[in-house]
Amino acid sequence: MSAESTREWKGMQIRQKSRALGALQNASIVDGAVIAPDGVDVSHRIEVTLRKTISQQRHARNQSVMGRFTEENGGYVTTFFESCVTMAERFPSLTQSDIARLMFLGTYTGYDDGYLRHDNGRKLDRAAVQKLIGISRARFTEFYGRLVAEDIIREDGVGLLVNPTVFQRGEPGDAAADMQRIRIYRRTVRDLYEKYGKGRDVKQLAIVFAVIPFLHYNVNIICYNPQEYYVDNIQPMTVDKLAALLGYSQTSKLKAAMNGIKLGDKPVFVFVEDVHDKRKRRIIVNPRVVFAGNHEGLAQTQAIAVLFN
Repeated sequence: MSAESTREWKGMQIRQKSRALGALQNASIVDGAVIAPDGVDVSHRIEVTLRKTISQQRHARNQSVMGRFTEENGGYVTTFFESCVTMAERFPSLTQSDIARLMFLGTYTGYDDGYLRHDNGRKLDRAAVQKLIGISRARFTEFYGRLVAEDIIREDGVGLLVNPTVFQRGEPGDAAADMQRIRIYRRTVRDLYEKYGKGRDVKQLAIVFAVIPFLHYNVNIICYNPQEYYVDNIQPMTVDKLAALLGYSQTSKLKAAMNGIKLGDKPVFVFVEDVHDKRKRRIIVNPRVVFAGNHEGLAQTQAIAVLFN
């Protein structure tokens, strides 16, 4: 066996070693070689079996890391979008405040069936949704009407159904197969809405949802090419360019609004200065609010997360 495999072998538990050896019909180790019962050296075969076992271990560890991260942030709902297409372009009738309320409402998407539900599983009706959002009946009627007109919500006589091309929870279906997806974390989004969603600051909160189409799927930086695999090829977007895309006439107003959003005492947005031009700042989004990557991306993003401490 190779030196790396030997180290991995020594680090495995007895049960794991037995499972690996059992796959080779009760082979044994003699002077560092793996010998089958008929005396044949099958070390090359144990290499294959060992690599598979190690891969399974790593997969389990990675899944547990993602699981803990998800649990810490209250589970997630998947939201779907078109890369680099603004929310204003996708839902032209929604106001900035509507966008923030929609992001919050999406965290109540039911598991697998798409109905809006309380955390205890009970379906939400219009009155319950109005109470959760915390606005007057007249303003809610207008807001709800826009959601229906944009085909985001519909009533089917049983409850309120969410369009599966906007939000899903559980195993993603085929409805949004051609769209990009990202996780919005339920507890953190609700905490943000509790703090900012029921007053004049609600428009600030909308920025979190508005930047999603430009958020790189693994390293949570706002950029022009969110699906770029190679980190060196990512093209970060500066604050002034983002301001123009989101309809802010003054970059300073967008930056002030983004600086004003805090998750507890931690920022939701961090600005990194361009080494060549300090006026151009790049933007990273706190992965505890929204995150699209896999376990490998999580490892990278956790390293970046120190910026939010």
